[in-house]
Amino acid sequence: MKVAIYSQYPKKQSKDSLKTLTKELLNFKAELFLEHEFFNDIKTELANPSNYKTFKSLDKSFDLLVSIGGDGTILRAITFVQDLNIPIIGINTGRLGFLATIQPEDIKEAIKDIYNKAYTLSKRTLLSIETSPKNSDIKNLNFALNEIAVSRKNTTSMITVETKLNGEFLTSYWSDGLIIATPTGSTGYSLSCAGPVITPDTTSFVLTPIAPHNLSARPLVIEDSTIIELKVSGRENNYLVSLDSRIATLSNDTIITIKKADFNINMIELNSESFLTTLRKKLLWGEDKRN
Repeated sequence: MKVAIYSQYPKKQSKDSLKTLTKELLNFKAELFLEHEFFNDIKTELANPSNYKTFKSLDKSFDLLVSIGGDGTILRAITFVQDLNIPIIGINTGRLGFLATIQPEDIKEAIKDIYNKAYTLSKRTLLSIETSPKNSDIKNLNFALNEIAVSRKNTTSMITVETKLNGEFLTSYWSDGLIIATPTGSTGYSLSCAGPVITPDTTSFVLTPIAPHNLSARPLVIEDSTIIELKVSGRENNYLVSLDSRIATLSNDTIITIKKADFNINMIELNSESFLTTLRKKLLWGEDKRN
C-alpha cells in the first residue's frame, strides 16, 4: 500500500500520532510518503528518516492519504487529492473533528480496519467557482469541500450580494456576506451563522447570509444541480471570496458563478463510525447515552 501523510503545523500530539501511525503502517509493509514541507519540519525528530519518501503532488498510484490535524488540515489536504479519487482519512489532533474522526488513541485499530476493508467510502460533493473576469488566485484551485463565501473587506459597512439561481433573480442580501455550503460544510462556517445541519449524502447546497440586516433573510436549502450567480456591491471597490481556507480579493465588477464540481472527495468512514455518531458526540447531545 502506498500512503501519503499530510499535516500542517506539527505539535506534540500530531508528532505522537505520526509515530503511532507510521509504526502501524510499516507493520503492514506500507510505502510511506510525507508531504515535503511537513517532512522538512520534523525530519530532525524522526527516528528513521530513511523510512519515508516525500511528495509535492500526488498521482493515482497512491492508495490512501492520511491527514493529521483538525478539519482545516483535511481541507488543505484535498488540494493534493483533487480529482484523483484517493481515499482520505483524518486523525483528529484538532478540535471538533467532523472530518478528522479518528482519535489518536484509536489509530492502531483504525489502520487494522482499513487493511481489513472494514469501511465504506463517503463520497463528498464539492463546489466549483468561475469568475468573470478570471482571477489568477483561484484559477487553478477553483473548488471547495466545505463552502465558498463572499464577505466584506477593509470596511465595517455591509455589502449587497445580488443572487441569482439558474439565471432567475432570488434576492439581494444586505449583510456582511453570503456562504454557499455543501452538506459537508453545513457543520462549519454555515452552522456558526445559524445554517442547518445537512447529512453528507444529501443532494443539496445551503445559502446562509452572514449577519443579514433584514430579519427575513434566512438560510435557504437548494438542489445541488443549481447554478448560483453572485454580484457584490458596496462602499469599497473590493470584497473577499474564500474557498474553504483559501482567500482571494475580487473587484466589485466581478461576476461569480458557483456550481457543483465535476468530481467528489472520498472520505473513509470506518464501520465503527458514522456521521450520526459524530454528530451526537461533537455537536448535539454529547456522548451516546443509549443502554
